[in-house]
Amino acid sequence: MGPRPTAAAVAPPEFVRLAAHPLRWRLLTVLAEGDYRVRELVERLGEPQNLVSYHLRLLRDGGLVTARRSSFDGRDSYHHLDLEHCAGSLAAVGAALHPALRQEPKSAPRGPGALSPVRPVAVLFVCTGNSARSPIAEALLRHHTADGVTAASAGTRPKARLHPHAVRVLRESYGIDVSGRRTQHVDDLAGRRFDHVITLCDKAREVCPEFGPRRVHWSMADPGAADGTGRAGYAAFQRTAADMDTRIRHLMPLLNLPETVARSES
Repeated sequence: MGPRPTAAAVAPPEFVRLAAHPLRWRLLTVLAEGDYRVRELVERLGEPQNLVSYHLRLLRDGGLVTARRSSFDGRDSYHHLDLEHCAGSLAAVGAALHPALRQEPKSAPRGPGALSPVRPVAVLFVCTGNSARSPIAEALLRHHTADGVTAASAGTRPKARLHPHAVRVLRESYGIDVSGRRTQHVDDLAGRRFDHVITLCDKAREVCPEFGPRRVHWSMADPGAADGTGRAGYAAFQRTAADMDTRIRHLMPLLNLPETVARSES
């Protein structure tokens, strides 16, 4: 009989160890829908706050979940599932089980024409000023779907025009021209219905009108709040656009499945 394997040799990969716990798996599935505060997760899961906070900390330490301080209430934080990290971890799990299962993590569909919805899908992105986050999201969704999805954006307190850095980053990084686009108020869309409403600003989330049955929140910092209008200010828009692009690409498979019913926010 050969030597017995060491504990390190048989220990499961970290993703398995983290996700296999029933409560942590429930947290991951809820956060796959959108970004939530701890008290909302407590309400959704029906578990004590100290228990939810403890398991969230383990998920953060493992890199599966990130947290960002709310711009609406600085005492709160929004938790976000890092789908890119999850994809890489899942690929590593297969390789750890058997070399034949080794595979590169697959990214969500990207590029014009990557999505062919079974039926037209209408998506609305909302932030406060409609000058940076929401128009970037709208432009990227249109770009990746070759206008196969009806995308719109609006603000709860729209500014006079798009931020110049938003126009620039879309043109230079993605080849998208939004220089002629105007900002608009959410009131301008009164009476319209959308399949998905995605709020991108913690403040806008609190006052966004109802436009449809499926509403989720992506807690994203305002790149326009960065100091300066030069290189440092533009770098903030580059980071926001890259983060938004990742979120949009992971949203697309959901839009391609109209029979999937996303749970509305509480």
